[in-house]
Amino acid sequence: MAFKTENELKNFDFNDSTLIEVQKGLSTWKLIISDVHILPDNSANRDIRTMRTNDLELSFTDGELKQVVEEGYTLLDVNERPYKEVPDKLVDEADYEEVFKKLQETRVDSVNSVEGGYKVVVRDEDHTWRMEFSGTGDVEKWERFMNL
Repeated sequence: MAFKTENELKNFDFNDSTLIEVQKGLSTWKLIISDVHILPDNSANRDIRTMRTNDLELSFTDGELKQVVEEGYTLLDVNERPYKEVPDKLVDEADYEEVFKKLQETRVDSVNSVEGGYKVVVRDEDHTWRMEFSGTGDVEKWERFMNL
């Protein structure tokens, strides 16, 4: 890859980008994400404006996938009173591969650094999913800058 940053997650905007793939390595987890915005404060961005890239590789160093959650929801009636509530559902580890296939080409709502790790929120047609990773750092790699 032509460009690489470390621990600069805050200098990217993942909102409305597309999750292409989730990959497990020996001591890392890697997300391939398309249409990521690279903010002007990014150390690799030599431009003074926001740029974007496709096929950004986001890796969590010494990362472990702590959990995958299919987030719950509440349905409201016409008077905005709840009439059905579906709780969060913890995905069984045996089902991770199937879920990751289902999440290919889905929208990314956010990628955030949190205490002790990272939280990635994606959504498909009718559900929101949350992946929580542990890790000692993040590495971002991409091939080229593109205009918005």
